[in-house]
Amino acid sequence: MGLELYLDLLSQPCRAIYIFAKKNGIPFQLRTVDLLKGQHLSDAFVQVNPLKKVPALKDGDFTLTESVAILLYLTRKYKVPDYWYPQDLQARARVDEYLAWQHTALRRNCLRALWHKVMFPVFLGEQVSSELLAATLAELDDTLQVFEDKFLQNKAFLIGSQISLADLVAITELMHVSVSPLVLAAKSLKADPSWLPGTGKWRLQ
Repeated sequence: MGLELYLDLLSQPCRAIYIFAKKNGIPFQLRTVDLLKGQHLSDAFVQVNPLKKVPALKDGDFTLTESVAILLYLTRKYKVPDYWYPQDLQARARVDEYLAWQHTALRRNCLRALWHKVMFPVFLGEQVSSELLAATLAELDDTLQVFEDKFLQNKAFLIGSQISLADLVAITELMHVSVSPLVLAAKSLKADPSWLPGTGKWRLQ
């Protein structure tokens, strides 16, 4: 059995892995795990990942979880362009720096904003107070300012003049509402990706 990727493309980290594999011509078998149907809780999937989370990778008898670990595994196993994860020590360290930061910063706050603005009111029928929503978006605004000031600055991409794993991970977070089927639900609330302040120029690269 060749490479198998257990993904749900509603998940931002799953999309990053899927895009990376497709873009670089990495052969794999897609094993869809439907989160909305609870397939990640099934006995069959628990055999793959006891943590009951996507993404997951199987490569023969080898199993790997966590999106960043999977992306790094793919860059090291397959011949992909150097810009994704540069050999240059300092450029690679910058990619590592962003990947370490984003877990508890951009990813956390984009996900909170999505849940408070779309998921709770549309899918669960639970209204979020205007105060909580405002606080959530303000926190996201602060995080995006750090994203721009610390990481993006005046560069075309996060690490310099070429795309890297850092950009791929970032864009799947920032564009979550607009690139997923949830955009229909978001529009029903008159939500618009423009509520993500800043990063306009970078998003169009």
